[in-house]
Amino acid sequence: MWIVRAAVLVAFLVGLSACSSKIKTYDGPEVTRIVVFKDERRMYLFHNDQVLKSYEVGLGFAPEGHKAVEGDGRTPEGRYRIDRRNPNSSFHLSVGISYPNTADVARAASFGQSPGGDIFIHGTPNLAAARGPDWTAGCIAVSNEEIEEIYAMVPLGIPIDIYK
Repeated sequence: MWIVRAAVLVAFLVGLSACSSKIKTYDGPEVTRIVVFKDERRMYLFHNDQVLKSYEVGLGFAPEGHKAVEGDGRTPEGRYRIDRRNPNSSFHLSVGISYPNTADVARAASFGQSPGGDIFIHGTPNLAAARGPDWTAGCIAVSNEEIEEIYAMVPLGIPIDIYK
């Protein structure tokens, strides 16, 4: 009898752990684009011309201006695409931004440097708490709860416009 109870308990715990997964599902209107206003520290998810969600964001540690080279702490400005997902991110979850584009590569090359890369929308660090409003190396940061929602809502390939 205790074996049956143990099996039921294990099944219950496995089912419960599935409920707490950070990978959520979304069943609403399709997100067709993302817009970020760096000066406002706001990101908007759109379905055509309708705002579906709005988020307060953190940016790179030196947020003013367009990202020029690796390590400058700036968040890029311009039009990019959401090009990848990382369910095993060091920042809870993340969705990739297609930085650098050819103009970014050429700009950095004119300085004799790399443009950098690995720009994402992501949650908070898994190992330490973030400090201050702008703390990333150039990414766009939201809370872990918000990145779970964004990860579920945002399809690959959609444009992201990042403005000053």
